[in-house]
Amino acid sequence: MLFTVLTLRAAVPSQAQDRRPSHCIAIADAMPGGAVLHRAAWNDPVPEQMVRLHHIAHASFLIRTPGGLNVVTDFTGFTGSAAMIPDVVTMNHAHETHWTAHPDPAIPHVLPGWGAFGEGIDHHLDLGEVLVRNVPTDIRSPGGGGEANGNSIFIFEVAGLCIGHLGHLHHMPSDAQFAAIGRLDVVMAPVDGGLTLPLPEMIAVLRRLRSSVVIPMHWFSGTGLRGFLAGMADDFEIDIRDAPSFEVSLRTLPSRPTVVVLRPAFLNGDE
Repeated sequence: MLFTVLTLRAAVPSQAQDRRPSHCIAIADAMPGGAVLHRAAWNDPVPEQMVRLHHIAHASFLIRTPGGLNVVTDFTGFTGSAAMIPDVVTMNHAHETHWTAHPDPAIPHVLPGWGAFGEGIDHHLDLGEVLVRNVPTDIRSPGGGGEANGNSIFIFEVAGLCIGHLGHLHHMPSDAQFAAIGRLDVVMAPVDGGLTLPLPEMIAVLRRLRSSVVIPMHWFSGTGLRGFLAGMADDFEIDIRDAPSFEVSLRTLPSRPTVVVLRPAFLNGDE
């Protein structure tokens, strides 16, 4: 494979992770405030203290910072017609729709969510404006059995926000994993209800995380998405948008936890 990694070693205990600098872990008990999420085109300049999230497709999102850094989650090698080279890409390998073996060598930081079989991987990439770290989880293998630490929950700390991407989550995180994740203001969650966690278990994970914003991803039909929304409606506001992007800041987080449904769209160079 052509990608390079920063570090590769056995997944470390949560106590060791906790000793590393993390805004999200430090404010794990903080509560959100504010009220508004702003719509924006993916390539518009990002206002100070805000972050733009754009749902590209499936489990791929563009996270764009005020300083112009571009991070793509579950990168497959294609984001659309826009001539954009991400600064950072993260990947998971439970299925081919979540990674590529041939990322563009011009991408400065390519972070796979797995390492040697069963050992996992540990990322702690600090680019100043954004910190990217991961918490390993296990995955089921297609032919039966499983792979310990074969998936990563990636966490992006930027503009005071803690943004999490659950990847191809196959099991309820342990208490130690929840502790290592810390407080997530925004979380991108797979809601297919079959290939990843069953919907009741995914909803239980999201209720425990208590994130201000939940963005459903990895859904294959309107029926499946509606089932997820129905299960969340008692505890979360539902905000369905006819747009793939929005902006959010620490000050504009909704006062009540909210599910924000985005309309996925590849990055268009004409925008």
